[in-house]
Amino acid sequence: MNSYFEKDSHFKKSLACPPCFNVRCVTVAISPNQEVAMRNSSDPQKTTLVFNRDEWDAFIKGVKGGDFDIR
Repeated sequence: MNSYFEKDSHFKKSLACPPCFNVRCVTVAISPNQEVAMRNSSDPQKTTLVFNRDEWDAFIKGVKGGDFDIR
């Protein structure tokens, strides 16, 4: 894994995440070489998923397109 993702300060949570969910939010970091990492802020092991930019863009497109909506 990219050492850039070892610093907690590189991870940001969505502004849509209410303060009361501070410990239960998805956080995302984008490295200088455009790798994207995602993790759960409440995971003490800091399990991190890392995507290249094309994978991340496809995921975002799917989210915006409703591919992951609960039906």
